[in-house]
Amino acid sequence: MSGSVVLVWSEELLNYDLGATHPMAPGRLEFTMALARDLDVLAAGDLRIAAPRPASSDVLQLVHDPAYLAAVRAAVPDESAHLYDAFGLGGEDNPIFEGMHEASALVTGATMDAAIAVRTGEALHAVNLAGGLHHAMPARASGFCVYNDAAVAIAWLLADGVQRVAYVDLDAHHGDGVEAAFYGDPRVLTISLHESGYTAFPGTGFPDDSGHGAAEGHAVNVALPPGTGDAGWLRAFHAVVPPLVRAFEPDILLTQLGCDTHRLDPLAQLDLSVDAHRHSYAALHQLAHKVTGGRWVAVGGGGYEVVQVVPRSWTHLLAEITDHPLDPDTATPDSWLELVFRRTGREGPKRLTDGPEPAYHAWDAGEGDADDPVDRAIAATRRAVFPDHGLDHIDPR
Repeated sequence: MSGSVVLVWSEELLNYDLGATHPMAPGRLEFTMALARDLDVLAAGDLRIAAPRPASSDVLQLVHDPAYLAAVRAAVPDESAHLYDAFGLGGEDNPIFEGMHEASALVTGATMDAAIAVRTGEALHAVNLAGGLHHAMPARASGFCVYNDAAVAIAWLLADGVQRVAYVDLDAHHGDGVEAAFYGDPRVLTISLHESGYTAFPGTGFPDDSGHGAAEGHAVNVALPPGTGDAGWLRAFHAVVPPLVRAFEPDILLTQLGCDTHRLDPLAQLDLSVDAHRHSYAALHQLAHKVTGGRWVAVGGGGYEVVQVVPRSWTHLLAEITDHPLDPDTATPDSWLELVFRRTGREGPKRLTDGPEPAYHAWDAGEGDADDPVDRAIAATRRAVFPDHGLDHIDPR
């Protein structure tokens, strides 16, 4: 099902490093690539690894203000860091680090290269695991994100003549930066499935935040209650994402696949397994082939349990996108476990699964439990945006 696949990667992407104690540790990418390599996922015959090129200033300015780019270039990690407070730079979330502009431009360039590969037909699918920095705003860093690689790539695709792009964000946190960039643009459908802003950063992303003007209904937010597990999350995903993407009929699908929805993640309160992640990747893969002729750009995102979760989840992603999915009961190789222990002093997971295959009850016409907070979240989203796409909504009473 897959066709040709480009994985944009080099170890230079590890230079996006916010500090030794920062939760967004580059080791999560190193461990993912090592696990995928040790399981021969990177040896798939239709996978090509391409080194990224940094995004140019002109490309970055498709989304970001010139003054902000100048501030990122000029900022240095010293006592004058407070001078950049207005740009969101400095502090615990977005600390200034050496080579910040170069590292951020390279991450954005990697997503751009993935988008170009799919746009030109060089690849059917393309991946940048280092990407997904979805909180960055035009003139402000936010939520560990300096430049918004996904928004820049979408803006470039539109400038290059793509008529419609669907952006699906599965991170535990609202994809606010990408949504904001296209809130009034009917050529872009943004769907964010996340923990409610009442309990999670950035405190936004509610069902009635649905776009404006000609783009009314094109910003879609599923705000799930904390504690939502596999069954509820998959019910919400299938009740909202596939019908809207099919109705929108995009030319290209771009997905942000943050795996901080996992029950072990320290920065969110959802309760998913790596098996639910794997299920969502397979569903998106099928959706891309049904709707966009397979044209799919995938980027990473959040995920802060760097040993137990991120490497397994994103190795499943790489295996799925190359059409060689891994048996979830596969053992993790001793070589990988030794690497993890040597670097962290922690025992790694022994298998690629968290347990049983996740089960869920699909949303159907006439269903919905008004006493169930997940069903209320689903119904609120469908009520807010489905009519704008010629779809019915279900409103349980």
